[in-house]
Amino acid sequence: SSDWTSWDWIEQKRGVLAVAPELDDYVDSLVDNGVKVQVQLLYGNPMYTSRAGRIPDSILPAPGTVHNDDRSLYSIFWPPKTPDQIAAFTRYVKFMVTHFRGRIHYWALWNEQDIGYWDPYGNPEEFGRLLKAFVPAVHAADPDAKVIYGAQADPRREFTRRALDVCQCASGLDVYAYHTYPGYGQNMNPESMDTGAYGEEGPQKLREFVLNYPGIHKEIAFWDDEFNSVGAWTGMDDSVQAKYVPRGLIYNLASGVKTFVWLLASGTDANEGDDFGLIHGLKYLPEDFTPRPVWASHSNTLALFSDTKLDPGVEISASELPRLRRQANFPFLAHGFRSPSGKAIVAYWIAAHSRPGNVFPPLYATLVVKNTGIEHPVLADVMTGELRPLEWKKGTKDTLDMLPVRDSIMAITDESYFDWPVLPEVPSGLRAAASPRSVKLSWEPHGTGSTKAAVERRLGERQTWTRVAEVPADRAEYVDESAPTNGPLAYRVRAINDAGQSAYSNIVAVRR
Repeated sequence: SSDWTSWDWIEQKRGVLAVAPELDDYVDSLVDNGVKVQVQLLYGNPMYTSRAGRIPDSILPAPGTVHNDDRSLYSIFWPPKTPDQIAAFTRYVKFMVTHFRGRIHYWALWNEQDIGYWDPYGNPEEFGRLLKAFVPAVHAADPDAKVIYGAQADPRREFTRRALDVCQCASGLDVYAYHTYPGYGQNMNPESMDTGAYGEEGPQKLREFVLNYPGIHKEIAFWDDEFNSVGAWTGMDDSVQAKYVPRGLIYNLASGVKTFVWLLASGTDANEGDDFGLIHGLKYLPEDFTPRPVWASHSNTLALFSDTKLDPGVEISASELPRLRRQANFPFLAHGFRSPSGKAIVAYWIAAHSRPGNVFPPLYATLVVKNTGIEHPVLADVMTGELRPLEWKKGTKDTLDMLPVRDSIMAITDESYFDWPVLPEVPSGLRAAASPRSVKLSWEPHGTGSTKAAVERRLGERQTWTRVAEVPADRAEYVDESAPTNGPLAYRVRAINDAGQSAYSNIVAVRR
């Protein structure tokens, strides 16, 4: 996909590189809201990489989600291959990293280079030559930046080996990224990524290979940079997706892999339609931007596990495991994790090939969980969000009888685990109307529990934000009568309660 960070947007006239002011606001909003940003620098620009006999000196990039394969004359999927093309791309890389230094720390060379996003088709030696220029360019522009190898469409070792052999840049990589869509287009459970979905290959074998490649840092991070199991695929539905996505997240978390679900909302202007989003995309229908079932199970998974790490010292066993395997015909998986405050949480599930219609036989088991420190156990159902108290088996502090076992994530933790502050929801839809005497702001509040809203103003395009007012929660508007004239202004708002502050709203810009 071509977007505002891509080479064809940044350099629309040969030799002239520029960032749209809106892009700076988007990045600043993410950073100010606590988000770590990764940018994948798209390597195609028709002024340099097109195979056409007539090369333009200026271009007008097309928004949207052009999908692979696209071998048209001026496709953005034609990569830099000649020394001159690579040098031009490197200028763009250095410009971007320098411009966003201190704000964006993660940079990747875009995207699924092992398939049809690299025209005419993935070539590890060509990719390795471009990566050889990319890695030092990023580090030269920002020594603190992190370079991501990625992300391969398929977790296959041979492509990586050949690319790294040419690149000779293994020591400059900070993150290795790959994508997993087990059984793309059909129903295959997420755990199959290591047991048959990719034949003899798989993420676990790929990670082992990378860790043992000469020059790779032993602390290199691994990201499953795109993951999903889509309800529209053959043999799937939304209930299966709502089970598979949390299972994939926890399966990867147990291996120390960060997972990024593709994606929040689909761009419906391309050949994937509205298939992939956690929420529906724009189709001019009543369900536009409404959540799929996976939205809730994904959110519940993040709430419970997002800041935890695997604790191998937590021991989980079930005397009925042979019976469970016979009844379910799939393995039982369980892992213990700990939060930054040291509190334990145990995830368990049947790694089943789930069926549409939320169909799964009722199963129960007695679990023994040791070394958790859990005193007052509760059971959390990631699918439904339901919480209910549990009782230790009489005479024990580690055994739980008659626990439900599902093909979705169930979690055991202590009632004190839920200790995070409940912040107010972020306001949205901020609007501004300027007049000769003032600027009138209005916005949409959400949720309950906020006590007031803070209004912040910025003079110019990259200046410091200043809080100019606080208004009661039941007032979703403010008139700024002190707004300066003869220059650009920007505003944002956030909600406040006794526990803290929400994220910031959208930024709205005006000129008086």
